[in-house]
Amino acid sequence: MNLVRAELERLGARRFVQLMMILLVLAFGVTAATTLAGSHRPTASELSEARSQAAQARQQLELTYQRCVDQVNGTLAPGVEREYFPENCSELDPGRMERLPVATDFLTGVFTFDQQARPLLYFLIAFLVLFGFLVGASYIGADLNSGGVVNLLLWRPRRLTVLGAKLGTLLGAVLVLSLLASAAYLATFWVIGQTAGLPGRLDGEFWRGLGAIHGRGMVLVLLAGTLGFALATLGRHTSAALGAAAAYAVVWELGARLVLEIVDAARPDQLMLSSHIGAWLSGEARFWDARACLNSGTGFCDGSYTLTWAPALAVLLGLTAVLAVAAFTTFRRRDLI
Repeated sequence: MNLVRAELERLGARRFVQLMMILLVLAFGVTAATTLAGSHRPTASELSEARSQAAQARQQLELTYQRCVDQVNGTLAPGVEREYFPENCSELDPGRMERLPVATDFLTGVFTFDQQARPLLYFLIAFLVLFGFLVGASYIGADLNSGGVVNLLLWRPRRLTVLGAKLGTLLGAVLVLSLLASAAYLATFWVIGQTAGLPGRLDGEFWRGLGAIHGRGMVLVLLAGTLGFALATLGRHTSAALGAAAAYAVVWELGARLVLEIVDAARPDQLMLSSHIGAWLSGEARFWDARACLNSGTGFCDGSYTLTWAPALAVLLGLTAVLAVAAFTTFRRRDLI
C-alpha cells in the first residue's frame, strides 16, 4: 500500500502529467466554447420549416424505394426512365433503415445533443488514448533513464512487484481521470443542448449506445497506457515508445498500406491496427475489397466486408499482452545500471 501511495505521488508530481492535464482542460474548453458560440435556440418558424423538409425527405425515400420495386418487378409506368438500383430493393426500404431524416437534420447553427454526442465522445476518447499512451511512456521512461527505478529497488528489492505497482497505479489513475473527464465533458454539452440548442431524442436506446461506446473507449485508453508503458520499458526511455509508435504509423499504416494497394492485395485494411481500433470502438467497421468484384458477372457487386468487435478486441488484447509480458520479462533479467 505504501508503494502504491508513493507511486501516485510521483505520478501526480510529474510536470509532463500536469502539462497534459492542462492541455486536456484547454481542449475541452475550446471545444465547448466553440460549440456554444455557434449554436442558438431555434425559433418556431425554423422548427416548422425543418419539420417540413424532413417530411419531404422521408417522402422522397418512399418514392425511391417504390421506383426500385417497380423497376425490378417490371411494372414501371410507360415513359418512366429506368434508373440504377441494387438488385435487392430492401436496401432502400425506409422501414429497414437505421435512421430516417428528422427535423434537426435541417436546422443550421443549432447544436443537437443526440446527434453530436457520439462525434464528441469519439474526440474525447481519441484525446484520452493519446493522453494514456504518452503518460504511460513518460512515467516509466523517465524513471528508467534517470535512475529512479534503481533507487526505488533499494527500498523495495522486488523487481516485478515494483514494475507491477507502477503499471497498476498508472492504469488506475488514468481510468479515474478518464471517467471524471468524460462525466464533466458530456454533462457540459448536455447543458449546452438544453440551454443553447436542442437536446434531441434522449431515450434509453440512445444512452445505451453512448454508454457502450464510452465503455469500449475506456478499455482502449487502458490498452494505450499499457502499450506506452511496455514500449518505454523495453526501450528504457520515453523516446523509445514514441519512436516505435511513429515508426509503425509511417512504415506500416502508410507505407505498407500503399504497397498492398499497389500489388492489389485482398482485404488490406484487416491487416492494419487502426482498422481494428475502429471496429472495436464502433462495434463493427465495413471496408471495401476491390478484388471481390473483379470476376463478378453481374452488374451490381457488393465487395464490402465487415470487421466486428470480437476479433478486433482479440487483436488489441493480444498485442498488448505480448508487449507487456516482454517488458516484464526484460525488466526482470537485465542490468538496470
